Amino acid sequence: MKPHKITLYVYNVGFGDCFLLCFHYQRGGDRYVLIDFGTTAAPKGFSKERGSRLLADIAEDIRIRCGKAGLTAVVATHRHRDHISGFATSKDGKGPGDIIRNLKPKVVIQPWTEDPKAPVDALSPVQDPGRAQAFLQSLQDMQRVAEAIVQAAAPSNRSWLGKELRSRLAFLGEDNLANESAVKNLMTMGLKQYYVYFQSRSGLERLLPGVKVHVLGPPTLRQSDAIRSQRSRDPDEFWHFHRYWGFQARAAEHEMRAVKLFQAETLSVENAPVEMRWFCHRVRAIRGEQLLNIVRELDRQLNNTSLILLFETGGKRLLFPGDAQIENWSYALEKLHEEGKLDLLAGVDLYKVGHHGSLNATPKSLWSLFEKRGGEDKPERLKTVLSTLPGKHGSERTGTEVPRKKLVEALRQESELFSTNAMKVRDGLCKVIEIPL
Repeated sequence: MKPHKITLYVYNVGFGDCFLLCFHYQRGGDRYVLIDFGTTAAPKGFSKERGSRLLADIAEDIRIRCGKAGLTAVVATHRHRDHISGFATSKDGKGPGDIIRNLKPKVVIQPWTEDPKAPVDALSPVQDPGRAQAFLQSLQDMQRVAEAIVQAAAPSNRSWLGKELRSRLAFLGEDNLANESAVKNLMTMGLKQYYVYFQSRSGLERLLPGVKVHVLGPPTLRQSDAIRSQRSRDPDEFWHFHRYWGFQARAAEHEMRAVKLFQAETLSVENAPVEMRWFCHRVRAIRGEQLLNIVRELDRQLNNTSLILLFETGGKRLLFPGDAQIENWSYALEKLHEEGKLDLLAGVDLYKVGHHGSLNATPKSLWSLFEKRGGEDKPERLKTVLSTLPGKHGSERTGTEVPRKKLVEALRQESELFSTNAMKVRDGLCKVIEIPL
């Protein structure tokens, strides 16, 4: 038994990801896989009221589309709020996460770093017989830092953080919070949980007949030893921050206690002598930029725990890399090259653009592999899907804006690009993309 068609429902969540992948079978009914469900900013043109009920409306739309079949699987690529906030439940049982839970997914698939059975000092995923250094404690420390940064960016501190900087800190900080309700719901909603890593079983083998699912990321810490030796001088190498995040978490907690203790007087530039005010402004600007650099690094590291899944069936390949960035991709590309399997990526038909259009989430070494990219006359031209909202992340001034203009230009020139940012309020909640097999 093999599917004869695939339908991809691309939901307009603003800044976030939500994709419902339906595999249509002649016999046995349709199988639905939900890949991520979250947002940190409503789509443009949405009223405050409509934005507030966006996730509940999308959850209800997913329920209607799945019908009696329910969900075959839920995939949460990583724990950023813009990917999992829709899985949060509410006390009245009517939250978006409650609706998704009631669709009774057979399996929930997450990266190995989310395995609750692994103690914080675990050496690797529970399923992995090899043991390497732990990353789990770092995740907890990162989110303690995020909580402190959100406090620092609170409106009460606007006297020492400019409006733009405070907004950027709050946006990134909130995205990196623990998302406790959603995380707990994901831990328990499926009949079975799979915590996966490069080349592990996906958990979908028996649930999607005729579909092969390749897990291309993230690597375990043991697997990433090759990256550690090759990139040991790279300051952005995401597996090198065990002690760093513990230090930052402790420093952030000390700083927040000091802020509360001296809130009124010490932080007021107006109370300083006139000749000192310029100096006070400069010190606070520097501290603000330091906080921004820390939260950017935090954001990158959580992105690099992201799942990378490649679905293959009927001669078609669909690539969903979540927010995986260069360090995550480096291992997959290197190993596939060693094993002579880069053709898996060369034949990709649909690419979900990584990290909402961030430049370092679509490495040139990956983009150049896609053999189906090309102009409008290219046979079976590559389809690309971008879920994004400009102006929420990064800065054009520093060349870090999301989506990155250079990348969007390349996507438009060399693929059939669909971006949720192009959707209007009247277009509804989702775009339907049919993929015949």
